[in-house]
Amino acid sequence: MSSATTNGVALRDPARRREAFAGFWLITPALVVMVSMLALPMVALVVLSFWTQDGFTLDTTFTLDNYRRLFATSERGVAWMGMTFYLEYPVPAILMIKSLVMSLTATVAVVLMAYPMAYFLAFRVKRNKAVWIILLTIPFWTSYLLRVFSWKVVLGFNGAINSGLISLGIIDKPLEFLLYNPAAVMITLSHAWVTFVVLPIYVSLEKIDRSMLEAAADLGDSRWRRFRRITLPLSMPGTIAAALMVFIPTVGDYVTPQLVGGTGGTMIGSLVQQLFTKQNDAPMGAAVSLVMMLVIALLVLLFLTLVGYWKMRARRQG
Repeated sequence: MSSATTNGVALRDPARRREAFAGFWLITPALVVMVSMLALPMVALVVLSFWTQDGFTLDTTFTLDNYRRLFATSERGVAWMGMTFYLEYPVPAILMIKSLVMSLTATVAVVLMAYPMAYFLAFRVKRNKAVWIILLTIPFWTSYLLRVFSWKVVLGFNGAINSGLISLGIIDKPLEFLLYNPAAVMITLSHAWVTFVVLPIYVSLEKIDRSMLEAAADLGDSRWRRFRRITLPLSMPGTIAAALMVFIPTVGDYVTPQLVGGTGGTMIGSLVQQLFTKQNDAPMGAAVSLVMMLVIALLVLLFLTLVGYWKMRARRQG
């Protein structure tokens, strides 16, 4: 028996190795894409951030000058893309904080708009849900740039809002503060990303066991209490994933601020784009990009840690 067992193991091991090798070949295309399109550019970005650019000459000597410039302060007004900073703080740091605040505000607005839509789709729509989901994806049928330009038309000096208010006699001349400011950027980002948030939240709400809500109702819980104690906690994973899916890419967005933000709505992505193109300072652009990525990663990690702590505390109290 021991001999047969030994032979059986010996026969099974090559089969296991062949299965593992076959599985490796299945994921090889994805690994090649990830390494070539993600890992290698990241490594190149890190290396580039420690070099310096002088005109058209790239100095490959290792230095930390880019990071020193990134956090350097100025005692006088600093002009950057039409804005003048008179505070004694580094310009990239100001844009980083501004970008984080604008992106966080847009994310909160998107979640607040998307959650009722997902709730209606999950709990109120009984038939033809596929039709409703297709209707939600209609914004994807047009280009992102077209959606941004549409808001530029709506909020513009002679746009739909100003024309409508003038025709109604509410104002005498067009309002100039509707466009080219942080509010216009946040409105455009909210509209562009709301569909991305509805679907993950809808999936989380759809998976909730309806018998739990029925049992809570039988025990005398009101509709609001059932939502607060059952629906909202069980839908939090999808809500958190959706919020992160919006917050992370919008921090580095530069197309929307460039088209509808003007000088007042400039974000950190615009700075990176300027450094890589018009300023011809790719090493400094790489340093700014890496620092911003690190800041976002730390904030996301902190947020997930707080969410995990909140869940653990809720289990202990429950």
